Amino acid sequence: MIDPNNFSHKHKISSADLARTFNRESPRIMHIDLNSCFATVEQQSRPSLRGKPIGVTNRIRENCCVIAASIEAKQLGIKTGMSRREAEQICPNFIMLETDPPKYHWAYQRLMRIMKSYSPIVAMKSIDEGLIDFHGTPYTDLAAIGYEIKQRLHEDLGCWMRCNIGIAPNRFLAKLASGLHKPDGLDVISADNLVETFSKLGLTDLPGIAKHLSMRLMQNKVNTPLEFLAADDQLLRKQVFRSDIMGLGWYQRLRGFEVDDFKTHQGQIGRQFVLDKRTNDDDELLSRLQYLCQTSAMKLRYSQLDARGVMLWLAFAKAPTFGNGRPEGFWQTRHMYDTAVFTDQDVFNRIKELFLQRPRRTVTAIGMCLYGLVPTTRAQTTILAGNARADQLMVALDNANSRYGNFTVTYANALIGKKLIKQKIPFGSTRYFELLISGQ
Repeated sequence: MIDPNNFSHKHKISSADLARTFNRESPRIMHIDLNSCFATVEQQSRPSLRGKPIGVTNRIRENCCVIAASIEAKQLGIKTGMSRREAEQICPNFIMLETDPPKYHWAYQRLMRIMKSYSPIVAMKSIDEGLIDFHGTPYTDLAAIGYEIKQRLHEDLGCWMRCNIGIAPNRFLAKLASGLHKPDGLDVISADNLVETFSKLGLTDLPGIAKHLSMRLMQNKVNTPLEFLAADDQLLRKQVFRSDIMGLGWYQRLRGFEVDDFKTHQGQIGRQFVLDKRTNDDDELLSRLQYLCQTSAMKLRYSQLDARGVMLWLAFAKAPTFGNGRPEGFWQTRHMYDTAVFTDQDVFNRIKELFLQRPRRTVTAIGMCLYGLVPTTRAQTTILAGNARADQLMVALDNANSRYGNFTVTYANALIGKKLIKQKIPFGSTRYFELLISGQ
């Protein structure tokens, strides 16, 4: 066991010298993570499931996989991504449920309301995970606030709801702190206990350090988080990451300085669907495809963007094997247009052009995306009266659906797809969450 009080790296840096490079600001970032959120929400709403190993999946099928597992299931070794069959081999009494998005939307809204009552600077990383930036607020004892938030979750969401809370000077260390004592933990990382905290962890315990990066670090004789912390910026920039930006970013991130407070650029918008039945029928495929196009176009308008590029892909059943031994079971095509679009029908028309070029084979899955995204120009007056009327109609339809619920007014052909394609739970960005909630 490494003694953090007498630590030295290959560069012979003492713990005292190392500590002088840390951000000594009082921790002002709080990371909140609802424990096994989707499974726990199901247990909260159905008391008979409490204390039992359960999982949720988007659509129950023989080969479906666990997209979220309860705390009890995780303790038995059932993990996210594991197939239903594998989970039942570990635990014959394992219970699999289909996702129920309105419940999770409700939990998200309650969590957001609680978080925003402390600071206007709130960032949700996913439905069940977010952070509060307390800079500029009068709160000083963030640990006490953390316990208060736990109590409010019990009162507002239910007695079965638990969360991990991490508090630190930056987002990275706050997220790390939130995972130190699951479930229902609360930990603070500061310059005073940073070395001690790192001494108890492995490289892959650090957020963002998976197997590939840990191997790269170890190849450069950085075998532990403490050695990572003590590595100088030249080693990280020139040898480990071979990038000045990444190397310096990690050097600062590990020491508690904020480098992750930025907005990512949106490169594409799209959806995909594993078909409810395998088919090569144009009408059945187009009904599902039109719904995918419509929901993607809604996201496009919600983000105040237009799209020039469209891409379509299909996966096929029982693909023939060619001379190279690989089955040719996947097809995709794309096209970049000179003009951008944003209406449901224009997006569908462009995707349909690609669809009609497809190989005539049985399809098992279908997906599309919009790329070449540009800030919308539809607020500007167009000299094309026909286009202006179409744009105005689309805005009117959006307003009606926003008021009365998404798809209150929609295309008849898309209704079949809407009935069959279940709303998936977004595990990453919550960029479109308010749009999804408005459709309930």
